[in-house]
Amino acid sequence: MTAPAQHPPNATLGSLRGQLLRWLLLPLVVLEVLNTVSAYHNALDAADIAYDRSLLASTRALAERVSISGGKVVADVPYVALDSFETDTLGRIYYKVTGLKGETVSGYDDLPPVPQHVPRSESYPALVRFYHAQYNGQPIRIAALLQPVYDDSMRGIALIQVGETLDARRGLTNKILLDTVLWQAGLVAAAALLIWFAVRLVLQPLMRLKREVESRSVSDLSDLDPALVHREVRPLVEAMNASMSRIAGLINSQRRFIADASHQLRTPLTVLRTQTEMAQREVERHGAPAAVTDVLAGIAATTDSAVHLANRLLTLARIEHSKGSLAEPVALRALVQQVALELAPNAVRARIDLALEAPAEVMVTGQELLLHELVANLVDNALRYTPAGGAVVLRVRADGGQAVLEVEDGGPGIPAAERERVFAPFYRAAASMQVNPGGAGLGLAIVSDIASLHGATLALLDGASGRGLLVRVTWPAADER
Repeated sequence: MTAPAQHPPNATLGSLRGQLLRWLLLPLVVLEVLNTVSAYHNALDAADIAYDRSLLASTRALAERVSISGGKVVADVPYVALDSFETDTLGRIYYKVTGLKGETVSGYDDLPPVPQHVPRSESYPALVRFYHAQYNGQPIRIAALLQPVYDDSMRGIALIQVGETLDARRGLTNKILLDTVLWQAGLVAAAALLIWFAVRLVLQPLMRLKREVESRSVSDLSDLDPALVHREVRPLVEAMNASMSRIAGLINSQRRFIADASHQLRTPLTVLRTQTEMAQREVERHGAPAAVTDVLAGIAATTDSAVHLANRLLTLARIEHSKGSLAEPVALRALVQQVALELAPNAVRARIDLALEAPAEVMVTGQELLLHELVANLVDNALRYTPAGGAVVLRVRADGGQAVLEVEDGGPGIPAAERERVFAPFYRAAASMQVNPGGAGLGLAIVSDIASLHGATLALLDGASGRGLLVRVTWPAADER
């Protein structure tokens, strides 16, 4: 079986929008460069055709002034004609007239000769050849025209060469090239802008899917709608839905296990606690060695801790399974007062002063059963860690539209370095373990989960006298939710 391809741990594909833009624009830019090179060569050809025609016209005008006089070839080339040539071509003109025997009749004697194997131009009916050469350190273009001359005494072919510098040709070529480049650059810019808008438009469904996923709560594992995205991306959405379905099934199995295990534990533990109490009463009635009394007390304490742990686990399962409305109006002061009355016997047995400071009723929104668990866990923890003769103070107040619950105890407190870690399930601070070795380490974890579920913030602070722990739960104002 072939193993799946492994990718480096730090490999990243980057932005899909960026990759689309690069792969769409890069070929466009390459084609623009190739087209510019082609346009440059086309501009050279166009300039050569245009200026060769002008150069041939100058050569023909000069050829018309070549004749035979007194048995010799002569050329009547006035300066005015040369000036008109230079004015017409916008470059410097050089010419040379060669007689029937190769002698120079007029013009520049050192003008480069016609190279061998230069073909005759097929664009014109005249016997003309065009070629490039260097003259006086400058590149020039030369037209060489074979002109028949004759009179009654002789006849033959004279060679008329007219060359011009390439300034005008280059100027025309550069202008054509510049116009082409500017036009194509404008087209590329416009195409880039249109491609950017098109890519942005095409990716809008993916952005909607992203916002849909981001807006979901942590507990929402329902299917995503494949119709939100394009056909090609729907298999990915369907795979995500299948994965979330498997995760939901796993979470539900874990929740059922915790709930069932906690529920099943409570029955035998309750029986064991009852049997232990009966054994203790028999020992008190008939007497028994001190060792037996200590063993029974240890069994009773261990059973109480196990019952407490089972109840906490059941509470965690109830929180995770909670499907009730979290928008019920709950009277916070009345709820705290009810919890205080329920736990007052524990405070009396431990000789702890349990006080409630709530000048007015404060309303919050949430699920009353879960909020009852939150308050009960805070008060129970405070009573467990406060020594005999101490005090636990419960406060309920409104602060700037926010509802605030405070539970302050007189116990050992929690060091600042451990206050973030005590919200993890089963973690217990060292000072807490010394005071209450049988604790489960689930109380603050339950409180944190319920507070997070209701959008409330949880803070652990020092007590007012610098001793003990102050737990503050703050519900946001209605306009902040």
